[in-house]
Amino acid sequence: MSNQPEHIKTLIIGSGPAGYTAAIYAARADLKPVVYTGMEPGGQLTTTTEVDNFPGYPEGVDGPTMMVQLQQQAERFGTEVRIGMATAVNFSKEIGGLHHVTIDNNKELLAETVIISTGATAKYLGLPSEQRLRGGGVSACAVCDGFFYKGQEVAIVGGGDTAAEEATYLANICKKVTMLVRKDHMRASKAMQHRVTSTPNIDLRYNTEIDEVLGDQVVEGLRMVNNQTGEKEEIAITGLFIAIGHKPNTDIFKGQLDMDDAGYLITEGKSTKTNLPGVFASGDVQDKEYRQAVTAAGTGCMAALDAERYLASVESV
Repeated sequence: MSNQPEHIKTLIIGSGPAGYTAAIYAARADLKPVVYTGMEPGGQLTTTTEVDNFPGYPEGVDGPTMMVQLQQQAERFGTEVRIGMATAVNFSKEIGGLHHVTIDNNKELLAETVIISTGATAKYLGLPSEQRLRGGGVSACAVCDGFFYKGQEVAIVGGGDTAAEEATYLANICKKVTMLVRKDHMRASKAMQHRVTSTPNIDLRYNTEIDEVLGDQVVEGLRMVNNQTGEKEEIAITGLFIAIGHKPNTDIFKGQLDMDDAGYLITEGKSTKTNLPGVFASGDVQDKEYRQAVTAAGTGCMAALDAERYLASVESV
């Protein structure tokens, strides 16, 4: 490890819409931001083929292209984007203190401010056919991708509130929604369960799991299995939505930053401030309600403004 840690004014960990938007605002405020991209440069949108709900793209845009453009915009104002992942942190508890961040286990940085934009990772079932068809009809976000299946037959996996909400959302635009629940009951609230059971074009299947996602290049069908009887059944669908939860990428911050029971970072009021001075959180790492590119970008802007104000207050002391 280097004996001379690099000193950075504003370090941004993560390179999704939140991280790059934070970089754009931070660079324009002369905070000299350095972005470390993490394991998935560009974040979850790099696995999304079409983005139709981000303002400013009347014809839509594919996810990877959008993230390249966000990076270019951040770099235009002086952001330095580096490939690498934060592997350890030691945040200062003092106002004006320097935060120690280790990159790739061998490079140490000292940062006056840190903006955490590490996002959250959608949970998948782990089936080879499911992974192969991600982007070809398999999605973890009905709100993002449901529009592409308007008038078609789709399936959704999950039994919690998110799955119930996404199933009813899909039912409004799709011809039929087959909902697969692994247990003999749903975990969703009674109100959400009632919404599902009262929606006529939702076919609710309990004790049902996916045996195989069918299709070569795109999703063409689903083979389901009843986990009580072993009986298998195939249905024709064009889209499969996985709604079994997300895991925020916050493991390295445990013990230092306040989190909720699911591991999402807790921010102060309507700000992006964490419980430690000079450390801010934006995007899906602190948002389990909306999880949209546009809301992530909004909190990225907020984090940069919060960092700018924090530095100004420290310098004025």
